[in-house]
This record gives sequence, structure tokens and C-alpha cells, in this order.
Amino acid sequence: MTRIDFHSNVPDKLGYICRLVRKAYGAGQKVVVHGQPAQLAELDARLWTFSPLDFLPHCGVDHPNAEVTPIVLAATLDQAPHHQLLINLDAKAPAQFASFERLIEVVGAGPEDREAGRERYRFYRERGYPLTHHDLSQPRGESE
Repeated sequence: MTRIDFHSNVPDKLGYICRLVRKAYGAGQKVVVHGQPAQLAELDARLWTFSPLDFLPHCGVDHPNAEVTPIVLAATLDQAPHHQLLINLDAKAPAQFASFERLIEVVGAGPEDREAGRERYRFYRERGYPLTHHDLSQPRGESE
């Protein structure tokens, strides 16, 4: 069963996702980031410039090298080449999330993003998925 982690009250979602991707890549994990095309285009640019010391090899899911690239950006998961870690940037739960070992839901600090995050949390909870919540507004050690 897919392990699901919620990271909420994230002030800079794209910056935070860049750090998550760097950590996963450094640990040898293959990552798929799911979101809307405009979000993914912005994330693509951020991944190239976010750290002068790190190279984070990534491409879109439609790229010919997607299967051998450890970080894939995908608006749809139909052709996702990896199923280890999925990071969701979209407001809705990805339809194919259950085909991944782990899902990280990143929820911003704004009211609309928080409400969409609550909907996704309820969606997964109602289906019996194990959920972990990390509230970035809480000092370390005080998250739910």
C-alpha cells in the first residue's frame, strides 16, 4: 500500500519541492513530480537554478530519455516510467497514486491550498491509506 506523507504550511512550494527532489535523488530514489503544465514549467526552471552545487537531472514525462532520467515532471501519470516516489503539486489527488510506493503531498500556507490539501487528506483517509502529517509551521518534533 502506498505510504502517504503530507507536508503542510509550506511557504514556498516550488523551493520546498526542489529540496525534496534533491534529498530523494541523493538517496538514489527515482522521483515523479505531478502537477499542472504551468507549475511544472516553473519547477523545471527552478530545478536548474535552485542550487549552484547540485545537478538534478530531470525531464518531462514525454521526453525520449524519461525512462532513464531519475527525476520526471508529469502532468499525467499514464506514462510515468518510475513508481518509487511521487510528489504531488496539483490541487487534486493523482488518479494513479496507488501505483507508487510513496506519495508526498505538498500543501502551501494559503487558504485555498490548505482546503484542497484537506480534501486530499480526507480522500486518502477514507480509502484506508496510512497518512503522516508534517506541519512546517510547527517547531520540529511537534507535528501531528
